[in-house]
Amino acid sequence: ETMIHSVVDKFLFKVPGMKIILEAFCCTPGTVDTCAEQLAEGKILGLAPGGVYEAQFGDNEYKILWRERLGFARAALKANVPILPVFTENVREAFRVFPFGNRFFYWLFEKSRLPLRPVFGGFPVKLRTHIGEPIYPEPGMTPEEMRDQCKESLERIIAQHQRIPGSIFRGIVDRLFKKPSHSD
Repeated sequence: ETMIHSVVDKFLFKVPGMKIILEAFCCTPGTVDTCAEQLAEGKILGLAPGGVYEAQFGDNEYKILWRERLGFARAALKANVPILPVFTENVREAFRVFPFGNRFFYWLFEKSRLPLRPVFGGFPVKLRTHIGEPIYPEPGMTPEEMRDQCKESLERIIAQHQRIPGSIFRGIVDRLFKKPSHSD
């Protein structure tokens, strides 16, 4: 039985009562070194390079918002393990952030690094998870090259499986009817 260990934002461990819950569910605030250590031990890590920022500022256009994140690529290279790109179709339709105050909430995020933007939803959209081909470290590969390969792979998966712009209504309809398949 394989357990996926989730790498989560360190602020969650500071929320009263959350540390024990997060540890029970194999969550870690992982640094590059601790993630590389766990990967080298054979553990599987699940993480979202865009993190809290992407969760708050991503929209139904499904653009990848990783900014200059490299830690996940550094950890994979250090442990010499592949990265599996994973995308969940309609994930941004299940929950949404309020579509106002972008500048204010961006400013607030930059000052606090906390997810303070109001969220609404829990919509019963059809969620399908797609797993791409592994991206293996190559000799001399830089973290930037690994990150870029991961991003390109994820963009291909999104283009193949996600209707753009995403729609809550279509996501709910997908739950009731089989979605037309995409040809490669």
